Amino acid sequence: MNTNTLNDAQSLLDAKEGGTQPTRRTAMAATAGAGFAAAVLPVTGQTLVHTSAEGLLAGKVQIEVGGFPVPAYRAMPQGATNAPVVLVLPEIFGLHEHIADVTRRLAHLGYLAIAPDLMARQGDASSYADMGKLMAEVVSKVPDAQVMADLDATVAWAARHGGDTQRLAVTGFCWGGRITWLYAAHQPLVKAAVAWYGRLVGQSTPLTPQHPVEVAAKLHGPVLGLYGGADTGIGLDTVDAMKAALASGPAPAKASQFVVYPDTPHAFHADYRPSYRKEAAQDGWARLTQWLKKYGV
Repeated sequence: MNTNTLNDAQSLLDAKEGGTQPTRRTAMAATAGAGFAAAVLPVTGQTLVHTSAEGLLAGKVQIEVGGFPVPAYRAMPQGATNAPVVLVLPEIFGLHEHIADVTRRLAHLGYLAIAPDLMARQGDASSYADMGKLMAEVVSKVPDAQVMADLDATVAWAARHGGDTQRLAVTGFCWGGRITWLYAAHQPLVKAAVAWYGRLVGQSTPLTPQHPVEVAAKLHGPVLGLYGGADTGIGLDTVDAMKAALASGPAPAKASQFVVYPDTPHAFHADYRPSYRKEAAQDGWARLTQWLKKYGV
């Protein structure tokens, strides 16, 4: 397990919280977006946000990628055609109810929002109760190249199911926040992105050869980075390093921005965990919606 992955796990702990058989595939698809990740139970019920699916086409779908059915949760306005598309990238806990809820929030704003389970080949991340095993057996084994290919397939799927992928955005949390930066540098269709407390630097490994700071100059759309000033796993020095890399890049890089919330921990948007900070989460969400509109998504 590399240092980048270990630090992600440690930051979550500090905040007190980021060849498969057909039968297993079926089980994963059936539970995608349902319930909460075992590693963070019990959820903090007094702050839990639940977004209704009324007026939406919402639920589980499968996206075939090289013969593997990647489970996903899709939400969009009922009857919508040519809806702008937002990819929603999960934390290390995989595709569970909070991530599904985020897709419904976006769907109520007029988007086709879709969250693929990007760790499905390695295992069902949401089923792990032990953080160490989750990191060692699932998260640390997910190749960036696999993730990029699965997201490309998700974009193609969205284009066939009522989405306008000429208006494409991506947003992600924790583990998915790092992937948000990488995908904005990978996919030319990305018009805008919003990364929530995603790691910016790390060691190069065969599975994770590059990190956001190393691809800053390749961004196809500007990224809004939303970070916590008291995040014990993502130092503000790394935010400064990313700002410097963006400043020396082309237009999409230069247009990217950071918002750092003082005295705010990692995973401040996760309304089902003790790390949740309502004011920062709501401000970040407002900034997300403004950012997407600013760049035509």
